[in-house]
Amino acid sequence: MSGLFFFQLFEQPWAYVAWVLVVTFSICVHEFAHAWAGAQLGDDTAAAAGHLSLDPRVQMGPRSIAMLLIFGLAWGAAPFSPRRLGRGARTLVAVSGSAANLLLAALFAAACAAAVHWGRPMRIEGAPALLALAARANATLAIFNLLPLPPLDGWSAVEEALPPLASVRLRWGPTFSLAALAILFLTPLFGLVWRAGDAMAAAAVAGWLRLLSAV
Repeated sequence: MSGLFFFQLFEQPWAYVAWVLVVTFSICVHEFAHAWAGAQLGDDTAAAAGHLSLDPRVQMGPRSIAMLLIFGLAWGAAPFSPRRLGRGARTLVAVSGSAANLLLAALFAAACAAAVHWGRPMRIEGAPALLALAARANATLAIFNLLPLPPLDGWSAVEEALPPLASVRLRWGPTFSLAALAILFLTPLFGLVWRAGDAMAAAAVAGWLRLLSAV
């Protein structure tokens, strides 16, 4: 059977549905955080466009949703206007999405630890496995988006600290972003991001379990 993500719907329907739901929710929260932070700091571009919402039709759009259903990968794109943000505010807006994902990772890890501590042993179909998946996905999303590569959030933060980088991005346009993403996906860097997210989530679950055992 093909390795296309969509075929998991027939081979492992629980895993397919769980991944789609977790990624959709996590991206929507990520983009909501961008919109909320922007509105608080003087740029209501995303808020005016309806991004103070958890609606995937707004936060992701049909192309991203289709890519998620077929390939298991998706994105969001809350707009912002750098010129409306004061010094340092652009960085705060840029990292707000990843901060929201880190918070979600911690909360899902806590819920997973509680389910394991007070519930049945972990099963692949059980709530602990779903919560662990959500923790891993959010930790990975946070790390991924903080990479200093265009068009990721980490690049926006670095670009504000080093303004000459903006001219590089503008000069090369979409080619620059495509080259950066190619480096990410075609080298071991992408695998390292996944492993880092897994390790962060596992450490969080283990930490919560130790805390619960000590109570």
